[in-house]
Amino acid sequence: MTIVRWNSSRDLAAHQERMSRMLEGFYGRPQEDLTRGAWVPAVDIYSNGQHELVLKAELPDMKEEEIDLTVEDNMLTLRGEKKLDTEVTEEQFHRIERSYGPFARTFTLPPTVDAGKVSAEYKAGVLTVRLPLREEAKPKQIKVQVAA
Repeated sequence: MTIVRWNSSRDLAAHQERMSRMLEGFYGRPQEDLTRGAWVPAVDIYSNGQHELVLKAELPDMKEEEIDLTVEDNMLTLRGEKKLDTEVTEEQFHRIERSYGPFARTFTLPPTVDAGKVSAEYKAGVLTVRLPLREEAKPKQIKVQVAA
């Protein structure tokens, strides 16, 4: 069993975010807010069988040069701006439901990540960041010898 320290401010912030999402879906948001940077990309983070963490972020309709990814002091920062299509004027829109604007997400990396070997690939609107673990963090097989 793992012992987890209770962090009241983090738990309160997470609860507040869940409540905001719930109420946001219930009451809806005015269209104007959707074009003012009121979004952050959805992210999945998981461990794979190759001793690395993988972060996948949904960044639809963005170009590779519009995405900024940095690793510094055990922090991974993802920044960018999802822009409204310039070929369509505001008068031509009947409805705007997708979110646009600048975003920034920062993730604290465990000290076992080898920051010098981080790689990223952007394909089909999904950014995949591979965060390899350091050699000393990888499990080692130890042979047990039986005494006679």
